[in-house]
Amino acid sequence: MQQTEITLDWLGMFPDLLHLEPESKGLLAKYARIVEAPVGTIGYREGTPCGAYVLRLAGQSRVYKISSSGREILLYRVGPGETCVLTTTCLLGNSDYPASTIVEEPIRDVIVPAVAFNELMVESSVFRRFVMQNYGALISDLIVLLDEVAFHSLNARLAKLLLEVPGPQITRTHQQLADELGTAREVVSRQLKRFEQQGWVALGRGHIEILDRAALEKLA
Repeated sequence: MQQTEITLDWLGMFPDLLHLEPESKGLLAKYARIVEAPVGTIGYREGTPCGAYVLRLAGQSRVYKISSSGREILLYRVGPGETCVLTTTCLLGNSDYPASTIVEEPIRDVIVPAVAFNELMVESSVFRRFVMQNYGALISDLIVLLDEVAFHSLNARLAKLLLEVPGPQITRTHQQLADELGTAREVVSRQLKRFEQQGWVALGRGHIEILDRAALEKLA
């Protein structure tokens, strides 16, 4: 990862932090750094310690968990203007990462070292409120994921995933869809074949075309 010197111009991406106390802004100016990383970079791995709070300025990464059998399930993605709930959890609990993350689109992040993060949490009510509000919102998103995994059928979850793409063409492989759903590629392929037999989608090599969005919406 490439680091650069930082000014506080980035605060505009996080409007609540514009109201930071002067001392807190000084602390950020002293300790925070901007980090850039290309696609494919591993941000952190499961079992490694957390050393900094992350605020995303640009790009996207996915946070995922690997089962003992090697199966991957997507937990969430971190995009511009967002923070990482697992990073916050590890900093607050002084624990190691329980999952991993990889860059999907080139990222530009502000990183606040743990020592500065801890000082800001104690001294700044504005920073503390920002962190906890973001943390609460992200935890809610994880609860939604848990609800979908535990209580929704795979075909409904697959239909919802397909519908998240705005256009009719979906350029994802069956393996990529399986990774996001936390299941095996063969399971996804069988379900997509059923969708194709119903006339809802058309399957091609490396892409899927939605033919009947209304039918998928009813299922999802």
